Amino acid sequence: MKNTFVYQAEKPIVKLLQITDPHLFKDEKNELLGINTQASFAQVLKEIQQENREFDVILTTGDLVQDSSDEGYQRFVKMVKPFGVPVFWIPGNHDFQPKMVENLNQPPMERAKHILLGAHWQILLLDSQVYGVPHGELSQYQLDLLKTTLEKYPEHHTLIVFHHHVLPTNSAWLDQHNLRNSHDLFDILLPFKNVKGILYGHIHQQVDSFWQGYQVMATPSTCIQFKADSQHFALDEAQPGWREIELHPDGLIVTRVKRITQTRFLPNMEEEGY
Repeated sequence: MKNTFVYQAEKPIVKLLQITDPHLFKDEKNELLGINTQASFAQVLKEIQQENREFDVILTTGDLVQDSSDEGYQRFVKMVKPFGVPVFWIPGNHDFQPKMVENLNQPPMERAKHILLGAHWQILLLDSQVYGVPHGELSQYQLDLLKTTLEKYPEHHTLIVFHHHVLPTNSAWLDQHNLRNSHDLFDILLPFKNVKGILYGHIHQQVDSFWQGYQVMATPSTCIQFKADSQHFALDEAQPGWREIELHPDGLIVTRVKRITQTRFLPNMEEEGY
């Protein structure tokens, strides 16, 4: 596969950090549904760094910026740089890809969408954005790329990453914005036994479950949280968070979600959508 990043893992267990859906603005003072997204993102990064945990790579899974601003993307790069590890990205439904390509083309950001992590693992980052609409879809190009790469590296355990969700959230308003062609994804994955997990953002809530036999993980946003199991739009007072993942040589995925504890961000609970 073209555009492959090869990471020479020095230890048998590879450690990943996922941060998702920061929704940054051009103006650092701007709020999304009552939460200053700049402040909440900064607090998430601060508490991760205070734990002194070491990660091999960082995965950022979409909706980095809310308003398509150069300043938002540039500030994102500046804020993740202190971690000192490669940072990989995919677009969310709110992202503007030309601006992403332009502003994320600098260290520590990596454009590669295929990562070989030592002798045992690979990560495939797929683009599920359908520009101008909230729902997602994997294009035929993305599906072909997935199939070709799985065929080429059958000995590598595989983690697949994209923005939109495949597992229903039991929230009608949110599930209409899912990955519309998850059946096509399943058809591609079915012959391959080396796919171990699927990771995404988008739904601003934690999910640790299974879909079609695959371990599925969704991660809280670094800003607002959507209330789970709510048929109508609703926000949650759960705090911003992140996900830590360990990839073991035998294909085991060990993961945990953490949320900030040193301060508290409360959204405007009267909001009816965004």
